[in-house]
Amino acid sequence: MAVRELVAASPVMSQLGSRFVKAGQEIWLVGGSVRDALLGRLGTDLDFTTSARPDEIERCLEGWVDARWDVGRDFGTIGARAGQWQMEITTYRADSYDPTSRKPTVAFGDSVVGDLRRRDFTVNAMAVSLPELQFLDPFGGLRDLAGRVIQTPATAEESFTDDPLRMMRAARFAAQLGFTVSPGVVEAMCTMTDRISIVSAERVRDELVKLVLADQPRIGLMLLVETGLAGQVLPELPALRLERDEHHRHKDVYEHSLTVLDQAIALESRLPPGTADLVTRLASLLHDIGKPSTRRFAPDGSVTFHHHDVVGAKMTKQRLRALRFSNGVIDDVAKLVELHLRFHGYGSGGWTDSAVRRYVRDAGPLLDRLHVLTRADCTTRNRRKAERLSRTYDELERRISELAAEEELAAIRPDLDGQQIMDILGIRPGPLVGEAYRFLLELRMDQGPLGEERARRELLDWWAARR
Repeated sequence: MAVRELVAASPVMSQLGSRFVKAGQEIWLVGGSVRDALLGRLGTDLDFTTSARPDEIERCLEGWVDARWDVGRDFGTIGARAGQWQMEITTYRADSYDPTSRKPTVAFGDSVVGDLRRRDFTVNAMAVSLPELQFLDPFGGLRDLAGRVIQTPATAEESFTDDPLRMMRAARFAAQLGFTVSPGVVEAMCTMTDRISIVSAERVRDELVKLVLADQPRIGLMLLVETGLAGQVLPELPALRLERDEHHRHKDVYEHSLTVLDQAIALESRLPPGTADLVTRLASLLHDIGKPSTRRFAPDGSVTFHHHDVVGAKMTKQRLRALRFSNGVIDDVAKLVELHLRFHGYGSGGWTDSAVRRYVRDAGPLLDRLHVLTRADCTTRNRRKAERLSRTYDELERRISELAAEEELAAIRPDLDGQQIMDILGIRPGPLVGEAYRFLLELRMDQGPLGEERARRELLDWWAARR
């Protein structure tokens, strides 16, 4: 058995098990660690459950681990590190949610089977005893793992009543593992969507982040929309399912957004360090959320979405704030949403130096992500049009590289700083300095580096005309 071989190959398992047995306690490798071992991808983060209470866990670890922490003590969890292994050891649990509370009622259990029964899914409800290496699978997790099915140990209704966040977790595991969610679990998700409201925004956010960063987030996001959960936690997503006009003159915005996300993921190798990027993925998913509120039908039957980029950026900020994302993530995602049409505003002609400078200036440190988002946003089935857009963007990136070699595009500033402006004009700090600074910056954008002497003349001419 894969678990037996993998566990036996790690001395840390044997040593840990021996220490707990010597103290008269049971300890089991559980959850995702067992699941991942069976999938052949056991990492260095290990989860255990034990009959020992937190104080006893600490005594068993004393003098053996390299580091120990107890931030999860109130929930029965003690963390530790031994060499490369990161461990979380938790007392058997039997807690659940009060129907009206955002926090679970913590209660310790008295058996490993009871602990496994309260876990989210059967594929996470398998255990291996230490040090005997006895495999325990009371709820058919191995069968469901082989069948690639997401199923709950107890009834789905009971499981989701215990912790409503498990409904989102089902979507996340489907996205991470490529598994199918069982019909009974899907049905419970559909009928219990309102219960997610008792879960804190922070926990919802964390689960959404894991889903978005999964290998196939589209699978999980579609499940959230189909069950109605997205309407509770990310209502802007199902709102993209606009009814198409009878002449089919605009795309299915919902499907388009999911496709843009897929294509952005395929382009992530362009981003340093080439790994899953939360900001780019959120921006790809949300870039068109301003379309439903800006949709207008012209007399000829055509459809417009004027200013959906600006409206979408505001909506993005509101939703991400509600989900308690950090200010940095909120600002970056909203900025990308606001800029996602900027490339198209320049048309398909040649890029002037001024246009290139402004594009780089507006994108700032998000330039590489904007490259990915803009390229991913092309979902047309017209091959010629797609090739033309790709060539035009290739030309833009070439122009950026050329100008970057000549000028400091990443930090474009006027040729004179604030102190020089005040000295030349004989003015004190105040709004006039900012006004003069912006004038010189615009001149720098249009004409490139001027040098201090010419910038001084231009500033004096501007000042004379202004006065």
